[in-house]
Amino acid sequence: MPDPVRASAVRAVLIAAVTLVQTTVAILFALAGLWLAFPAVLVAVAGTVAATWAVLDVWVARQVWLQRHGVVSVPSSTARPLRRQRQRRPGFP
Repeated sequence: MPDPVRASAVRAVLIAAVTLVQTTVAILFALAGLWLAFPAVLVAVAGTVAATWAVLDVWVARQVWLQRHGVVSVPSSTARPLRRQRQRRPGFP
């Protein structure tokens, strides 16, 4: 995995982990009936948005890297003559 993609993936995993902890805290506050439940839910929702953004960042970073450094899917000029030679050879399946 390329470095920019790896960095964004690590960032996404960390944000997702923090969001899960925030969500758990919000649920526990709500079950306990604490007044902090509402702010905790708001923070958990914001964390969910941030985690979604981070996952999209991984996808975009991967696409950008593939466009800049990816393998070209067109056969190289040296591959074409070899393929033609094999096709012209008698007994070629």
